[in-house]
Amino acid sequence: MTPAVDLTVEDGVAVITIDRPEVRNAIDLPTARQLAAALDDVDQRSDIRAAVLTGTGTVFSAGMDLKAFSATGERPLVAERGAFGICERATTKPLIAAVEGKALGGGFEIALACDLVVAAQNAQFGLPEVKRGLVAAAGGVLRLPRVVPHKVALELVMTGDLISATEAHRLGVVNRVVAPGEARAEAMRLAAAIAANAPMAVRTAKFLVNASADWQQEEFFDRQRPYTDKVRGSADAAEGARAFVDKRAPVWADR
Repeated sequence: MTPAVDLTVEDGVAVITIDRPEVRNAIDLPTARQLAAALDDVDQRSDIRAAVLTGTGTVFSAGMDLKAFSATGERPLVAERGAFGICERATTKPLIAAVEGKALGGGFEIALACDLVVAAQNAQFGLPEVKRGLVAAAGGVLRLPRVVPHKVALELVMTGDLISATEAHRLGVVNRVVAPGEARAEAMRLAAAIAANAPMAVRTAKFLVNASADWQQEEFFDRQRPYTDKVRGSADAAEGARAFVDKRAPVWADR
């Protein structure tokens, strides 16, 4: 079987590429399993500090491969990681979506499962499931309201309308908008900037931003303290201070 997902690593940054341009990078079950395996590698490998997720060709991802589903009846679900091998659990490390062209339905939900999004000016985002009698159940109706204003999310999930990269940036869905063809390169630059920082501190900061969304304000600091105390007492925290005094780049040990 030809691999549908490619994983490369350079200077601490992994690039995961969905490589099915003939079906607009749509995800069938084998592809979902390969994507989940790539994310397992990202989680487990000590030489990876951040990752970029992108697609081959002119479309980020069309979501579920409906032709494959109609032929086999198999949905692209992977235990523990959920739809498309990513939507219920991505990775503890920073993950950046690099979006060229359309990210619709499941494609948009894959992007929403990532921590950051870099989009080309020609990118479009949307959850058109309601136009097909469905609900965006792979994270669309759950994650979008956490990113954009409530009424905006309702409009998008109830109309199924598309928005441009510029509008997605204005709403906070997209971090950076670049010229067509430049999304991957810009995502790599952003990932490299993140990967230069202390790995434990980055992972902990990401965890706390996400976990604290449901915390009560009066318990904020008590609940974060075990995590931040661990980072403060780490070898990397000591190294960061020494490197600052010595006016040199730190050498992180991730401990």
